[in-house]
Amino acid sequence: MLHYETGQQLNPLLPGYSFNIYLVAGTTPIIENGPLDFFIDRKNGMSGFIINMTVKGRGKVFDGDDAFDCNPGDLLLFPPEAAHFYGRAPDSPDWYHRWIYFRPRAYWAHWLKWRNQVNKVGRLTLSDKALITEFDELFQQIEQTYKAGRRSSEELAINLLERLLIRCFEETPENRISPIDQRIEQACQFLSRNLAEEVNLAEIARHVCLSPSRLAHLFRDQMGVNIVRWREDQRMILAKHLLHSTCLPITRIASTVGYDDQMYFSRVFRKRVGTSPSEFRQSSEAPPACCETPEAGVAVQAQP
Repeated sequence: MLHYETGQQLNPLLPGYSFNIYLVAGTTPIIENGPLDFFIDRKNGMSGFIINMTVKGRGKVFDGDDAFDCNPGDLLLFPPEAAHFYGRAPDSPDWYHRWIYFRPRAYWAHWLKWRNQVNKVGRLTLSDKALITEFDELFQQIEQTYKAGRRSSEELAINLLERLLIRCFEETPENRISPIDQRIEQACQFLSRNLAEEVNLAEIARHVCLSPSRLAHLFRDQMGVNIVRWREDQRMILAKHLLHSTCLPITRIASTVGYDDQMYFSRVFRKRVGTSPSEFRQSSEAPPACCETPEAGVAVQAQP
């Protein structure tokens, strides 16, 4: 389906969809000789990540010596720099896979470095039926939440995706002995809920029942950055999202992400992003949601 004014592909299942969005989720039902029975071929990858999970049949990824099949319970993670070449395995009558396209939050970096890779594509196999069911349900929850159409659907879907990535990290064989400390997860959640507030280290430490010094050390060890830098990363991610997806004044956005001084916010934004907030907004490939006039009655089905 194409947008009648712009000519843009509105169905993420078909070639030409721009994926100019922070999260899209869906299920691809590929049946031999069906309308979706073709190979995805993106030599330059995408601007975001894609994680998928085979739930039925078998898929084929890559050609030649690098080719491999994916079976039910297999997960793949395509980072932005990885080439995409995948479709139904020729000797399989079908291939059903659930998938999520997303642009990650800064502190997810540790969970996105999968050690088992082929051509930069991460691989994880779930051999336990209970695990397969758990992960399948998580993918479905993310898809259902994303499609719910509520004001907070994207944010809720992103929260569920974070849980999925953490579970992938936990189930990676090399990481099973030392999972992410739950107190650090709680600290991240506390900071996210109070992103506009100037909560100090002592407050966060009390919330997670650690001493300030122990929290600071553990946070840097597990997240790779200190708490101040992590919070600033999240503020910039939210600011960029609001600049691209809303018509809110920059002063309002600055306040929403924790900066009462718009000039200071602009300096920090330029330092971190490389451009001013107004220039960043103008560079958006799509107009903010509040300025758009979407085609009435268009139902968007999601899948890459």
